Amino acid sequence: MTRSLIEQWLPAKIIGAESRRERGASSALPPVNFLHVWWARRPLTASRAAVLGSLLPAWPTAEEVTNDAQAAKILSGLQEEFPGGEAEYHAWFLHALGIFGDPVAGRAAIQAANASGVKLEGNGYGYDRAFTYTPDAETAARIERLVALRGSGDSAVRVLDPFSGGGSIPFESARYGFATIANELNPVASAILQSTVHLPAKLGPKFAATIKTWGDKWADRISKRLDKFFPRKEGESIVAYVWAHTVPCPTTGFPTPLCPDFWLARGKAGRDVAVRLEVTDYTKGTYELSIVEGAEAKRWGDRSTYKRGVGESIWGGTFSGNYIRRQAEKGNIGAMLLAISVTAPGISGRQFRAPTENDLKAVAAAEAELQRCLPAWEIADLVPQEPIDGPSNYDRGHRMYGINRWSDFFTPRQLLTHGTALEELRKIVAEARIDLGEEFGRALGLYLALAMDKACDYNSRQCSWHATRLKVRNTFDKHNFNFKWSFAEFDGAHSLFSWAVSQVEDAFEGIAKLAARPATLHGDLTQVETQIIRGSATSLPLPAESVDAIITDPPYYDNVMYAECSDYFYVWLKRSLRDTWPQFCDLMLTDKEQEIVANPALFKDVAAPSGKGRKKAEGKTAAEFADARYEELLTRAFEEAHRVLKKDGVLTVMFTHKRVDAWDTLGAALLDAGFAIKSSWPVHTESEHSLHQAKKNSAASTIFLTCRKREGSEPAYWADIRHEVECVAEEAVREFSEYGLTGVDLTIATYGPVLSVLSRNWPVYTGELDSVGNPEVLRPDAALDLARQRVAALKKRGLLGGRDVEFDRITDWYLLAWSDFQAAEFPFDEARKLSLATHLDVEDLSKRHKVVKQASGSVTLLTPAQRYTAGAFDVDASSWPTMLDQLHALMLVYDEQGLAAAKAWLTRTGLGDDTRFSDLIAAALRAIPRTKEKGEFVRPEARILDSLRTALFDHIPPLAEAASIAGMQEALFDGKG
Repeated sequence: MTRSLIEQWLPAKIIGAESRRERGASSALPPVNFLHVWWARRPLTASRAAVLGSLLPAWPTAEEVTNDAQAAKILSGLQEEFPGGEAEYHAWFLHALGIFGDPVAGRAAIQAANASGVKLEGNGYGYDRAFTYTPDAETAARIERLVALRGSGDSAVRVLDPFSGGGSIPFESARYGFATIANELNPVASAILQSTVHLPAKLGPKFAATIKTWGDKWADRISKRLDKFFPRKEGESIVAYVWAHTVPCPTTGFPTPLCPDFWLARGKAGRDVAVRLEVTDYTKGTYELSIVEGAEAKRWGDRSTYKRGVGESIWGGTFSGNYIRRQAEKGNIGAMLLAISVTAPGISGRQFRAPTENDLKAVAAAEAELQRCLPAWEIADLVPQEPIDGPSNYDRGHRMYGINRWSDFFTPRQLLTHGTALEELRKIVAEARIDLGEEFGRALGLYLALAMDKACDYNSRQCSWHATRLKVRNTFDKHNFNFKWSFAEFDGAHSLFSWAVSQVEDAFEGIAKLAARPATLHGDLTQVETQIIRGSATSLPLPAESVDAIITDPPYYDNVMYAECSDYFYVWLKRSLRDTWPQFCDLMLTDKEQEIVANPALFKDVAAPSGKGRKKAEGKTAAEFADARYEELLTRAFEEAHRVLKKDGVLTVMFTHKRVDAWDTLGAALLDAGFAIKSSWPVHTESEHSLHQAKKNSAASTIFLTCRKREGSEPAYWADIRHEVECVAEEAVREFSEYGLTGVDLTIATYGPVLSVLSRNWPVYTGELDSVGNPEVLRPDAALDLARQRVAALKKRGLLGGRDVEFDRITDWYLLAWSDFQAAEFPFDEARKLSLATHLDVEDLSKRHKVVKQASGSVTLLTPAQRYTAGAFDVDASSWPTMLDQLHALMLVYDEQGLAAAKAWLTRTGLGDDTRFSDLIAAALRAIPRTKEKGEFVRPEARILDSLRTALFDHIPPLAEAASIAGMQEALFDGKG
């Protein structure tokens, strides 16, 4: 069996840099990202690299050529294509991906130029972003020849993605000319795949004009029907209406708004603008709204009538969050129109005005019109009155606040808007099917339905006003249902649908241009077979051993509840597409039972309480049931992948998750399904802009695991392979630290190689018997935990410049937590895993040593001042339980009492001459993120340590501001004998 390129080599650092470039600006993402919301899309560059790397042949070694006739044939073919040898082949591969320069160097040059205030010519990279490159005819023909070297050549190469989601992988597979099968359980995602992978290549960019013509006609009809419900002053255009949810005042019964603040514009908007709300008569319940700017805006903008669970009535008094929820149960959540954002002729920028009597009358008229329309609309099935599914992980975002049906996400005027739009959509699509013909009419219907969804995404009670960017945030600005205390409304008559159509039209044209296949060398346009399947990955309608490669990005454990979130769109989409695409409309709501995610909501009724602290729950918790179900379904999906994959086929799994539990489940599923892991590559895909937020923790790297069908292995015992696991983990740290990986990403990068050791020896037995007396099979997390321990030891050495210095376990944990997570707050489970690696208990860290605070599934590292207030240490003591206490005592004295007091403290304690204490300060300087905002360190610990180094420990070399651990990998193995 000859190896694929990805099993031998992958330019992971370059692909990662180009992937981050692809996502460098939210306004310049690939067009597939703008067509419709989906909550997880891999970068196109990373996707095309995984596809091509899995299908192209590796350059055979001399040993392989000697022992394998197929390898000799491949080498001959490669040498014919690339006379310059393997280096020429690798350079061509990068060009085939669209990478025509060095994105790593380009990124560094841009950062240097920005730091020095120099403007670079061009984009700084010297070539366009890689995803914009479509292989020309010559490149496509060469790819076809090279891929054929590994196969029989008797049929088209078929690529499958069983978890296609937003479609990045199948889209790139089809762009490179491979017969592509995209499977997806979710009907919303299936519709996205049809409109991304299949139709644009078939219809071509010119169909964008058809979308515009008919879409504008649709928007115009909506406008005529709704015009009177959205009055405008002469010459003005309405950008958005800004509302606040209300509850009755507990004392007066008058509506009182629930506003975290009253800002309309601030900061980067160039001026400060706020709403002033003043009560005019406390007995009649009247108030006056006005718009204020400048100094007065600052006084009113920061005013809050609801914050941290406490409401303040504008009529006097306060009330609790429980009061709000009780009012919601009674249907007493209302809405107050606070302001209107407009543009006006002769005035630049967006302006604001208070609502007029005409505005308020229009709102009331819209509500009356909705009541008039509802009976007929319900018969015609134009309004989503379905109850939100019983099992839900997002009750705090909807049902707790009176949103029990999908239609409840919209105010009466918003619901009138969307119902009208849907009614007109059905009419215009019926006309188009006659005028354009069935094929083009159905295609138009799909894209207008996506525009309808986009309108719903930007016009609901879950939307909000962005006071810095002066725009409406969409419903899913986060991957959940977050109840919005104040919200924004689009002008449903004059701008919402023309804007939504233009968004879909632009996205389609961009996708179609990317998907356009080049002409062959003979001048004919090439056609690619694409197949969209809607079904479970556990049961594919495909013959056994019929697929050459499976490239997939499976759902990440409990990262996103796709089905729950997508119901918001599905209830509209199934009404939009019922006459044209019935295959996407056959469910009441999306399938949560077969969705492969760890969904605890499905098990709430049968599970034991989760338990608190050290108290162990009796019986399985909902999370434990969900984990078991996720692993069962994921294993079945990989078993099905094993069935349909050809004997010499390749499975490449892209996985981005920081939780060991998720990797344990992935590893068990792959191993139990019969796969062996052949290679592992960490590709740094996520934008660094989001990584170094002081209160967030995120894995930045996608791990590419390439697998083959396991041909057979000799079972082993854990005791026999423990040392090999440690050695492999250490070698992975050595290799991947050279890629620039640090923190949690460096740890995660070792998981693939460690799982590979298990797969070569599977099953691996613990040496114990299970509950029924059979030899117990090892869980992968035992090997992953061992790898974490080894990596932790190496990371500590890296923080100490390659030297081994003994502190204590508490201090070690603190340094490694900062080094790994680069955040003060991170998941409790990750704190627990790190505690295991350093032989500690999180409870001791929290309650005894007061290093962290535990709260709702997460832990937060406490500052020196917070630990002192909690009684963790005494600055005047003569000895301390841990060196961390010594460090924090000095930091607190220096920060609160000044330099002279800090010098006196060092003299009194004798720590000024203690080299171990100096080493600890150096390690802390490296571990704690040195991110700055507006010239100031985000973390107070970084500020204090930096000042201490300058004033009292100047023998410690200064560090760069933005990358405190960037150089630690250079020291991981320094000094090792």
